[in-house]
Order: sequence, then structure tokens, then C-alpha cells
Amino acid sequence: MKKKLVYLFSAVSVSFLLGACSEQTPETAALKEEKTDGVKEEQTTDLKGNEAEGAYAQWSYNGDTGPEHWGKLDNANLACVNGSEQSPINIEFTQVEENKKLEEIQIHYEPTTFSLANNGHTVQANTVTESNRMVIEGNEYKLAQFHFHTPSEHQFNGQNYDMELHIVHEDANGKLAVLGLMIKEGKENEILAPVWEVLPKEETEKDIRVKEPIDLKALLPKNQTSFHYNGSLTTPPCTEEVKWVINEQPIEMSKVQIQAFKEIFPENHRPVQTLNKREIIKN
Repeated sequence: MKKKLVYLFSAVSVSFLLGACSEQTPETAALKEEKTDGVKEEQTTDLKGNEAEGAYAQWSYNGDTGPEHWGKLDNANLACVNGSEQSPINIEFTQVEENKKLEEIQIHYEPTTFSLANNGHTVQANTVTESNRMVIEGNEYKLAQFHFHTPSEHQFNGQNYDMELHIVHEDANGKLAVLGLMIKEGKENEILAPVWEVLPKEETEKDIRVKEPIDLKALLPKNQTSFHYNGSLTTPPCTEEVKWVINEQPIEMSKVQIQAFKEIFPENHRPVQTLNKREIIKN
């Protein structure tokens, strides 16, 4: 029996949780590093800098601390191996259900100042205001941060894009909604150019302020057709009940811009997870 889709909005309850799809890590928050007896430990923090659930153990995208081992690194990460609604996924167009009657997502973005952090897993842009928001089925999600993965975490028909941007939002109850944008090689992305000018190549202790405001509304593709499904953070602790909205039309970045990110993070993506009979709705 198909699991009922709770309509999505549109990368965790924690650090770069959200990612990244981000989004913990990429899906929402910045990693806080502490040194204990000379041993460096990574702690996940939520969007407001408070200690959050899960992922106290070090993790990475390869080797003994890579994605296939996340669930073994900490009991808080068990959803990474036992969860039934994990992200990212492969979006097979033939399996998508169209529903044009779904309430249109309302995106309210305006040019905003951001600060950058390199948390060791991705480059994350943290908002310094609460003016940007998204409304899904009457529920408001405020913009928290955005971050990047390479190659893309989600796939279209089994294929990855060069990169993926996760724009992470959080509602009043701490629930997350992530808007994902695929990135392909093309012309220079002028909207993100101010971010690329100050990309932190090393892990940061303090955020780096982006000199110019970023207009995320202008960054969105003209075609707002998107795929909606219920998923999870794509980083430990892989918390579920995350609403995902993935735009079908990709945005572009130049080869130079893509390469600049890959020089910092050659590969920071989680492999696609089993769909488990979840619905993917196109709207």
C-alpha cells in the first residue's frame, strides 16, 4: 500500500544536514567542532546553533566512515540503515504521478545577505534574516540555509547532474522542507558569483560574509515544474519526515565555477536510496 504523500513544499533538523540535499550537515545546520583531549570531534547543531539530535561520531563520504557505514557510527544514525523513507532517490519519470490539482507552492524570496561556512562536508550559506520563506499547503517554512553537493544526490532516470543545490527551510515545529535544484555545466551563474568569490577552501571556524546580497528568487528556473516526495536528510542522522521538492528544470553554472567547488569537495554526495513504494508527484 502506498504511503500517503504529505505534499511537499517546493536542502536538518540540523547541521549540514540538509544537503545535500541539507542540509547534521547539509540539510540544515552548521557543524560545531570541539576538541577534547586533543581529539577533534564533530557535533551537529540545529539551525539556531543549538546542539541537535544524532551524528556525534565523525562521518564522511568515503572509507570506513562513508555512507554505507553511517548507521554503525552512532545509534542516533540508525535511520540511515533502518529508515523506510530515505533520501536521495532516483526519480524515474515513468513512475511519476502527475497531480495538477495540488495547491501551488508559494515562494517568497528577496535579495538577502548570507554568510558562508565550510563545515568539512560542504559549503553552506547561512541566512542572517528571516525574511525569506516558502508556504506549502498553508504551512510556512522559513529559509535557513543553502548548500551544495557534487555530483547531484538525486538522479533523473538514473543520471546525475554535475551538482545539486539544496535550499533548506524549517517551520515553527522544526520540520524541514528542502527545495532541490539540479546544476548542469553551462553559462556562468551570475547570481551565485558573489558566493564563489569567497568560497572557503578550508574548514572554517567563523562564517565568511558574502559581500553582496543573493537573490534566490532570480536563481530559480523559469519552469517551476517540480517533483514532490517524502524523504529524509541526506546526511547523518538521516532523519525522516523531510518534504522534498526537486525542480525538473536545472540551473546552470560555468565549468570554472563547478571545478572551483570540486577542488574543495571532489565528491560529497550520498548514493540514491530505495524508493520503497513512495509516491513521487509531479506538479
